[in-house]
Amino acid sequence: MSPVTHSFPPRRYAPELVAQALDEALASASSTPILAISGVQGSGKSTLAAQIVELAHSRGLHAAAFSIDDTYLTRAQRQRLADRIHPLLATRGPPGTHDLTLALATLDAAKAGQAFALPRFDKLADERVPEAQWKQIEQPLDLLVFEGWFLGTPAEADEALRMPLNALERDADAEGTWRHWCNQALAEHYPALWQRFDRLWMLQPPSFAVVPHWRWQQEQALQQASPGRSSMSRPQLERFVQFYERVSRQALRTLPAIADRVIALDAQRQPVTLSSSS
Repeated sequence: MSPVTHSFPPRRYAPELVAQALDEALASASSTPILAISGVQGSGKSTLAAQIVELAHSRGLHAAAFSIDDTYLTRAQRQRLADRIHPLLATRGPPGTHDLTLALATLDAAKAGQAFALPRFDKLADERVPEAQWKQIEQPLDLLVFEGWFLGTPAEADEALRMPLNALERDADAEGTWRHWCNQALAEHYPALWQRFDRLWMLQPPSFAVVPHWRWQQEQALQQASPGRSSMSRPQLERFVQFYERVSRQALRTLPAIADRVIALDAQRQPVTLSSSS
């Protein structure tokens, strides 16, 4: 008998939770509030974001959602970082591999009520989608939902970086160059992005141990949506998740005290509690 698996993405969030997220965001003083949703890979961020936008539309509001993943640097830009600083920077994911100028410009245009385009990144191709194919936002938004796997996460202390955390760090970053560079990027460049948020919600898994399984389900869903295109094998994905592990664990340690709301999830990505950090 095959093992029991759980569908991906998670079942739809309860209407009451979605309404609470929308109402809290709209209650901010901003004319176009930014609701940030932070959560580890595969936690259901895009599902919640889509439901919030859907509810906003049902109320006659103009809303949109996009992910920090859609602002990854191009493959060529990451390769230049890899050549100049450390080979691991060719792989998208950690702090320092995003185009923060693009991310900030997108949020600022939304807040200013300007027309703008939503960036897009093709994960199977590992490349940014050509700008001509980005969705155009022609009229002022009432809400922008911004989701990402480490939104709001602060940098670690340098001492915490001394010892490798996993096999990737031990074997490919023995001297710590890569993890120190990523942590410095998180400390110096990302707070400006975090400051754009009007509200921050966190999806909290039971532990980091569930992340490889959740991310594998996500990879399978990507493959099913685009049959005939290549995706990662399970061993490749297990290594890929290690690129995210350090900052993910930092997020799990710190965000519960930072986020405006924390949604605790069980191992099947179902909400079990909703709490406020205030």
